[in-house]
Amino acid sequence: MILFDINFFMKSYSIRQRLESGEKIPQEKVLELFDTFRSKNPVIYNIETTNACNMTCKMCPRTTKMTREITYLEHPFYENIIKQIKPHSKELWEKWEEFCTKTYGIKPDDGPSENHFFLYIIPKVIQLHGYGDPLLDKNLGNVIKILSEYGFESYFSCNPANIDIPRTIEMMEHGLDYLKYSFESTDDEKFKDIRGNASNFTEAYKKTLEILDIKEKRNFKTTIIITMIDVGHDEVQQEEFRRLKEKFKDSSVYMYLKSEDQQWYRKDNSLKDYLEDSGREVPSQEKEFYGTNSIHWSEFCKHPWMSMTIKSDGEIHMCMEDYNNEIFLGNARENTLYDIWNGKLYDRFRQDHFDLNPCIKCNVECDMPKIGEYYHGKKEISGKTDLIQLEKLFN
Repeated sequence: MILFDINFFMKSYSIRQRLESGEKIPQEKVLELFDTFRSKNPVIYNIETTNACNMTCKMCPRTTKMTREITYLEHPFYENIIKQIKPHSKELWEKWEEFCTKTYGIKPDDGPSENHFFLYIIPKVIQLHGYGDPLLDKNLGNVIKILSEYGFESYFSCNPANIDIPRTIEMMEHGLDYLKYSFESTDDEKFKDIRGNASNFTEAYKKTLEILDIKEKRNFKTTIIITMIDVGHDEVQQEEFRRLKEKFKDSSVYMYLKSEDQQWYRKDNSLKDYLEDSGREVPSQEKEFYGTNSIHWSEFCKHPWMSMTIKSDGEIHMCMEDYNNEIFLGNARENTLYDIWNGKLYDRFRQDHFDLNPCIKCNVECDMPKIGEYYHGKKEISGKTDLIQLEKLFN
């Protein structure tokens, strides 16, 4: 499986429909069904090649909250991980396309959008970024080569300020499938305000056009994705995006405006100050987050049953949003992915996640809806937690 278990996604959708219609399904029955639906083989959401980053992005917890050691996944360990997973079968993917078309009205050949990206690109790739910029990993080209050799599609997102032309060519030669650059403004100073002093729109834009030119001339298959994060949820941001689209109007790119992840973070970081200093309103979490059109951020979180994340130190965590590796579920250097995915720590985590247990970070910080809210009500998102690791809870 790649990125997330699309079979679980399809089967669990019917449970969500039944709960939303008011049907009273016993909590124990839902947990039993979810365990039946989920793949017993390991499912990878993403593999963080490194957590190193030279940016100070205002919308990212890494800037002020991440304290874990900077690490890089080494080549032999990475290949060992890839050997333990498998791509989706052609038959299952065809069922997925039919499901998405029927359920969401979005077809495989529709134009670029956040939801199209989530439905038709994200489920079939291995994502190589986390709380770091993959371009700072000198081994990235070999990582992409390994994925290609094992029949996987590759994707990572990075800051265009870090573009290295020769290394990007190397990665495209090795079969890189999707490469995403995120621009938050077409103005140099605004771009620096949001991403940090290492960012510069003019230089990043110039390099991106050069990459696009090389891609076309050498007929590389890599799809270049251009996004802008909707940090303000207002007309100012819409105008910024219109200007960005104008810049790339003659280029062959996949482009969309992306919802902001982890909106609780604007409550206590510099993004709030940035918006206020710019004379812009700080959007309401309740209004903006749960009102998003993003399928990923508006449906209940399926990560406990649908996927795992491997961090750059080899630890297994529920998803990339655990930026400080607080919810420990295993270590891929010590156990197989299969044993971790089907082990006691993961089982306990799934139960606590469902119960909205405040001992785990997901239920205190993360602003994604939870399946447990159908039973226990919606919890206030504080963005702060005194976390007890599952490993300590279990012992």
